[in-house]
Amino acid sequence: MTIFDPMLPRIARTRRRRRDGPAVWTLDIEMAEGGPPAFAPGQFNMLTAFGVGEVPISVSGDPADPSRLVHTIRAVGPASTALARLGPGEVLGLRGPFGVGWPMEQAVGRDVVVIAGGLGLAPLRPALYRLLAERERYGSIVLLYGTRSPEEILFRRELESWRRRLDIDIEVTVDHAVGDWRGHVGVVTTLIPRSAFEPSSTVALVCGPEIMMRFAIASLQDAGVADDAIYLSMERNMKCAVGLCGHCQMGPVLVCRDGPVFRYDRIRSILGAREI
Repeated sequence: MTIFDPMLPRIARTRRRRRDGPAVWTLDIEMAEGGPPAFAPGQFNMLTAFGVGEVPISVSGDPADPSRLVHTIRAVGPASTALARLGPGEVLGLRGPFGVGWPMEQAVGRDVVVIAGGLGLAPLRPALYRLLAERERYGSIVLLYGTRSPEEILFRRELESWRRRLDIDIEVTVDHAVGDWRGHVGVVTTLIPRSAFEPSSTVALVCGPEIMMRFAIASLQDAGVADDAIYLSMERNMKCAVGLCGHCQMGPVLVCRDGPVFRYDRIRSILGAREI
């Protein structure tokens, strides 16, 4: 049995690279040895662009497909830009997977509302794969997704394919309509009051900018969803990924070790703080 040091990057290579939006790229990665690590929906890996830096990136692929290790990256800094530019066969480092994932077992038998803002759909995509693969285990499934413009919609073909299944309610909204867009216009939280779910038996999974998540929480509370049934994915300043360096501390919790997925009632008092 091979034992991997969590602080030592394993060598990986890019298999495929696909553009999924302005400055957003999805990489299919393969390990140089040992096979891809199993992961739970909501977990993340630390990806290294050698000579540039290391960044935490949520896994955005299907947890039931061990042959593909997928990450969706927005090129915003030196390390993420270097990673997004990697072509087939180029080398990167990988540590992980790390962290606490989405509460898939706690949601069994309940309605599930998935609320994503912008790139926040990527960390939720593995949960959606699991929900749809085990569709009979859950009640109503609702996906509410908001982006700034139609051209920034992630995984458009998959969203269209899932909508055709007829066993999931998908609504997409944009902040600014352009071109021939005929869908919703406005922030994603405006979709919550219109959605069909039973608040008393609902689990909500939320990921996006923190301001969007705070408004989503308020809308879910107004709809009757309990605080202990709302889960958020937080990503703040993660460096070591194993709870040693303290860069990602939020009050009494460390995002890399105790998250990135948290039940809202656990971090309710500290969610709005920019730095703690």
